[in-house]
Amino acid sequence: MNMEVNKDPMEVFQEEAPEVSKAFDGLIGALKNTKGLDGKTKQLIYIGIKAAMGDTTAVYYHVPMAKQLGATRDEIKDTILITLTVCGLKGVTVSLPLAMEIYDKPSL
Repeated sequence: MNMEVNKDPMEVFQEEAPEVSKAFDGLIGALKNTKGLDGKTKQLIYIGIKAAMGDTTAVYYHVPMAKQLGATRDEIKDTILITLTVCGLKGVTVSLPLAMEIYDKPSL
């Protein structure tokens, strides 16, 4: 059995389910275009939700997006810390170190 261990999960999604992936991309596009919240705020909310779930992969990809939209290091930190009141330490302990490391990379 030949398994590609390090293949990007989104690439696999696009290859294996192109119609569903395209529909998902449409949904994401529609959500990006809503007018109630600015892009930075949307990214911070998304990071908070994913941190609360312990989804470090999403945190890894969305911290740079939030930073590019003007989010500060303290805003990223507070976004993750606020999850303490809803789901305890897990989201903070798995997401905060990663988020701070990614935010601090000079290439972003």
